[in-house]
Amino acid sequence: MAGTTDSGFAVYFADRVAGLRRAAYLLTGNWHDAEDVVQAAFVRLYGVWHRVRRDTADAYLRKVMINVFLSSKRGQPAREHPVPDLPDLPAAQPVADDRLVLRHALAALTPHQRAVVVLRYWDGLSVAETAAALGISQGTVKSQLHRAVHALRPYLSEDRGVR
Repeated sequence: MAGTTDSGFAVYFADRVAGLRRAAYLLTGNWHDAEDVVQAAFVRLYGVWHRVRRDTADAYLRKVMINVFLSSKRGQPAREHPVPDLPDLPAAQPVADDRLVLRHALAALTPHQRAVVVLRYWDGLSVAETAAALGISQGTVKSQLHRAVHALRPYLSEDRGVR
């Protein structure tokens, strides 16, 4: 029976790992942390694989990945530093690669905002599904999305070359 469980998990892992890595990269901002988050999520899933229904395994894995990511951010100092005066506007920069702009934009978000944005827009979940995956209310998802979009706007505006 263990061989069947292991082979079923191996097939599931092979089918899902690439997509989960991409989503984890958007959450973490680098491939090393993304690999750690994905590995931890699959290890936790493997521990309960015999109890997880196959039709809910994707949702369970997504929730575990988000929880691993968010727990890794707890206790870390905030990356924002208040400044007394706003700096002068920078000179116009050449159009950067869209992926780099997106990466920098996502890095500017809080971990919870980043999780909501990745689940809602990258994974294509509805507001209700995003709320369920994160264990928060739909209103919280909407407010986090609103704040995230407002924070992303300067990075992704048309004058920056990203549409």
